[in-house]
Amino acid sequence: MSQQRHGSTPGEPGAVPAFPDLPEATVARLPEYLRALHNLGEAGADTVSSEGLAAAAGVNSAKLRKDLSHLGSYGTRGVGYDVALLIEQIEFVLGLDQRRAVGLVGIGNLGHALAGYDGFVSRGFKIVALFDADPDKVGERIHGLTVRHIDELGKVASEENVAIGVIATPAGAAQAVADELVAAGVTSILNFAPCVLSVPPGVDVRKVDLAIELQILSFHEHRKASLTALPGGRSATGAGNQEAVGS
Repeated sequence: MSQQRHGSTPGEPGAVPAFPDLPEATVARLPEYLRALHNLGEAGADTVSSEGLAAAAGVNSAKLRKDLSHLGSYGTRGVGYDVALLIEQIEFVLGLDQRRAVGLVGIGNLGHALAGYDGFVSRGFKIVALFDADPDKVGERIHGLTVRHIDELGKVASEENVAIGVIATPAGAAQAVADELVAAGVTSILNFAPCVLSVPPGVDVRKVDLAIELQILSFHEHRKASLTALPGGRSATGAGNQEAVGS
């Protein structure tokens, strides 16, 4: 079956809604498919099989085909998926055809690194404002942006149409920052602080806790060591587990 471009007219045979209602697990995997597709496109690939794309994204091919079917993408028998078209479809569903303005709060070591990360721009995001409460950091220039005081967040968020707030503060300051972002009308937050935020309905929070991810990896190391220590020296076999950070 051939692929359907997004925006098909409802009622057409095989048409899909302009914006499909996707399971959360599928949404979480779409960025992995998109990353793999961009890599394939940069390598000169025009088409890719479901098996090839699944391998590049680190998932099984049956799961990938089911995920992409939600987008109305079924590939072409004997050919596979059109790489450029599938990039277009996924970017549309993820809203990456619109440049999302990002406000970053907390200019410590992590904040500095995030402020200079080139990958945001290439994937549809632009950091437009930096904030901190430390007077020694306010006024600092980082990658062309001047660090503003947190008290300016509401005004700047409105002026710059900030769509997503990133919190890279210590845990003790994170909730107050989240409250400021919500008050400024920001309804999507990426939280790097090691704490759980309380936000009103309608505000989406994604949490990235690097310490938790390390602890999970520590468990796998502990398990492998325990298996190796079993009588007969039996060790763990098979491919390693791959889990997305923040999933």
